[in-house]
Amino acid sequence: MPHTAAKSAAQTLSSTDAPTADFAVARFYMIEGQLRPNKVTHSGVIAAMGSLPRELFVPSTLVGMAYIDENIPLIAGRSLMQPMILARMIQEADIKPTDRVLDLAPATGYSTLVLASLAAQVVGVEPNSVLEKEAEANIAKFAGGKAEILAGAPVEGCASRAPFDVIFINGSVEFIPEILFDQLAEGGRLVAVVRGYGPAHAAHAGQARLYRKQRDEVSWVSLFDANVGVAPGFTAPRGFEF
Repeated sequence: MPHTAAKSAAQTLSSTDAPTADFAVARFYMIEGQLRPNKVTHSGVIAAMGSLPRELFVPSTLVGMAYIDENIPLIAGRSLMQPMILARMIQEADIKPTDRVLDLAPATGYSTLVLASLAAQVVGVEPNSVLEKEAEANIAKFAGGKAEILAGAPVEGCASRAPFDVIFINGSVEFIPEILFDQLAEGGRLVAVVRGYGPAHAAHAGQARLYRKQRDEVSWVSLFDANVGVAPGFTAPRGFEF
């Protein structure tokens, strides 16, 4: 993976020091020990996560943890989402080969590439310049032409490329702005982990939800409990009710 400005960050975001064979074994056990036992059955999701080298998307000091069943810290308070939660959320989005997908706050681009393996086109919106550059390098290496990363505020979506069939929010949210639902196509889906807000909810596990837009009305269903880091920009102003 090419090095960029991330090289000078507190934690660099690439390493190939550990044996490739060891990572292949780790990917196998991630699929068999984390995904399949937790209701991940989608063959496309399993194939993508079983082949994509997750170790290239985490800090060099944490490559040995790349496949553990936890969120992996990156930089600036960001994290790589726990494999099982990511897989189940993407599975529930029911992505079709013709779908256009918006990936919000993709960090180093791992989620974007998993999504790109299922969809026709993926646009990622990343606010952190270091992570954006890393994601761009990863996209160019693994899915050039099928996905792209844009600089911007995830909470604003990407109106210039709308409408999208699926919007994936990479992290938990304390609110979902109406502008994101406006960017969904008819029949479009949005998946996110919604959690409480304020000091009393700081460590509270969120709830993965699937939202669906039909006839300009949005409804949602609860999927499962999940604890992931807050997506940048999705912290509600205090006094806000959702």
